[in-house]
Amino acid sequence: IDAAKAGAAVVHIHVRDPATGKPSRDVALYRETVKLIREAKTDVLINLTTGPGARYVPDPSAPGGVGKGTTMSSPEERVAHVLELKPDICSLDVATMNMGPNAFVNIPAHLQKMAAMIREAGVKPELEVFDLGHIELAKRLIADGLVATPPFLQLCTGVPWGAPATTEAMLAMRNALPPGAIWSAFGIARHQFPMAAQAVILGGHVRVGLEDN
Repeated sequence: IDAAKAGAAVVHIHVRDPATGKPSRDVALYRETVKLIREAKTDVLINLTTGPGARYVPDPSAPGGVGKGTTMSSPEERVAHVLELKPDICSLDVATMNMGPNAFVNIPAHLQKMAAMIREAGVKPELEVFDLGHIELAKRLIADGLVATPPFLQLCTGVPWGAPATTEAMLAMRNALPPGAIWSAFGIARHQFPMAAQAVILGGHVRVGLEDN
């Protein structure tokens, strides 16, 4: 609400367990958060994450097994709060990649299911792309009619081990976008403000905030 009053057009929401402070996917917490924002009567757009539920940590003692810290979930589980609360926007991570020490897994079949459910709910997906190949997969989702036009893509830079937070990387990603795309970009940690400036220079919107810095 404070961000909206300061001029933010969109607020991107993750929730945490108030007792432990740890990330949560509890629909009740999303329900409470969305209710509070809507009751504040701002004109801010609400963007709920669907990212949690894609972390894979292998079992070091059993190749192919699932290790501690894995959060892999079904497409239905990952969009349950979106289908109920119908925010203006929700993120959709078009990415399977190494992310830090673990893997972030979003296979095409899961993305297709999630995109179809999100479109059926009348919610705009924010297609988060962390490298050039992810943009190509996003284009396929759009071409297959799973994402309405104009699409909204978020160029994510500086995340280990995706596209670096550099002018060259952001320019290459911008140039690969589908025609007519609405786009925004961010860099994480110390790259946040340089990449915000770079996005403006290249004609995009910007994202800043606690998740990234």
